[in-house]
Amino acid sequence: QVQLVESGGGLVQPGGSRRLSCTSSGSIFSATHMAWYRQAPGKLRDLVALITTTEATTIADSVKGRFIISRDNTKSTVYLQMNSLKPEDTAVYFCQTHWNGKAYWGQGTQVTVSS
Repeated sequence: QVQLVESGGGLVQPGGSRRLSCTSSGSIFSATHMAWYRQAPGKLRDLVALITTTEATTIADSVKGRFIISRDNTKSTVYLQMNSLKPEDTAVYFCQTHWNGKAYWGQGTQVTVSS
């Protein structure tokens, strides 16, 4: 069983920065790829960024150059550094991983970009 807990969401002004964290329970963190998704009201859940076990990263075009994904295996935590935030980045952000053929999701953290 894997439990993911996100934190770091909140209200931020346009152009501002925010760092999200997602901590995983258990001892398998370093063996799993980790991803961040987001879902805006009335829209589908979209992949934002992914980081593999070898720390290769994939970033969605919509946030490329502004968002950075990283991981700290000693803390079983994955981060999403969000810079130059725009109102269209407003969404619930979810952490996700797979283990033994099953997908695991966190509860989500709300990020609102507004002045």
